[in-house]
Amino acid sequence: MTITWVALAALAIALAWPVPILLARAAWPARAPGTALVVWQAIALTGGLSMIGALLSYGLTPFGGNMVEGLRSLPGSLLAGSLPSGSEFSQMFALSGAILLGIHLLLTLATTFVRAERSRRRHRQLVTLLSSPMPERPDTRLIDHEAPVAYCLPGTTRSVTVLSAGLIAILDDEQLRAVVAHERAHATQRHHLVLLAFRAWRGSLPWFPIATRAHDAVAILVEMLADDQARRVVSDDTLVSSIAIVASESPDATAAALTPDGSSALAADSPSASRRIARLVDGVPPLALPARIFAVACAIALVAVPTALLTGPAFR
Repeated sequence: MTITWVALAALAIALAWPVPILLARAAWPARAPGTALVVWQAIALTGGLSMIGALLSYGLTPFGGNMVEGLRSLPGSLLAGSLPSGSEFSQMFALSGAILLGIHLLLTLATTFVRAERSRRRHRQLVTLLSSPMPERPDTRLIDHEAPVAYCLPGTTRSVTVLSAGLIAILDDEQLRAVVAHERAHATQRHHLVLLAFRAWRGSLPWFPIATRAHDAVAILVEMLADDQARRVVSDDTLVSSIAIVASESPDATAAALTPDGSSALAADSPSASRRIARLVDGVPPLALPARIFAVACAIALVAVPTALLTGPAFR
């Protein structure tokens, strides 16, 4: 039995169940959302590599002593219409599964990206037609709707912040500054791309509960990152009051209908808003620098493990 594929399979199982659950339940990500986001991305990437790598390494065992040799000899064997001696049905099945899974994940990512871009372009056209620019706030548009909604509409070169008349009516100037700073942080930090990758992961494995858990955890983290950016502009009390007012006044269904991809940053659901408010009110100090460095180092090492195993000297 190949040590490589067993190790990769064990890693895939660990990253598919216990590790994401422990991370989702941990308290430290709220103290370092950027670092936690790096760890989540490492888990997702390594999990995918481990799943495909375990199948691929087991399937290529008869074709060579390592991944490079196996991949080099595979096309020749297929063209010759023969398999190496000692090949088993389970190995060919695993090889086919690795190829199909890899194609499935890549196609899902591509289609998710294309659909999101298409939806975003349509939404931008509608916003241009149904809203008016706010001269006092560059790259901000006002939509005449009573629901308090604020969201960022990202673009390739230029992003637009959309505010509703209902939002402006219930917030004072400082609270509105907090909202705008929060939304612009989403644009400048390209949070939509991060969420897109996890949305594709969830879409490619809809039966996989960890994919949904990872998407939800990452969605909270990007909100916390945007909150941290807004805290540089306004006080924590102002930010807390803006989140609380919008969350209490805005029906979730209405907010989702007004925002692209069915998401809204400030008009978040109650559990999301509660977690963000609790984080700001409690005043938990940021995670210490050594701990953040350690977490990032672990994430890098995690990605390096399947790479090292797959390019190692031997499968056996």
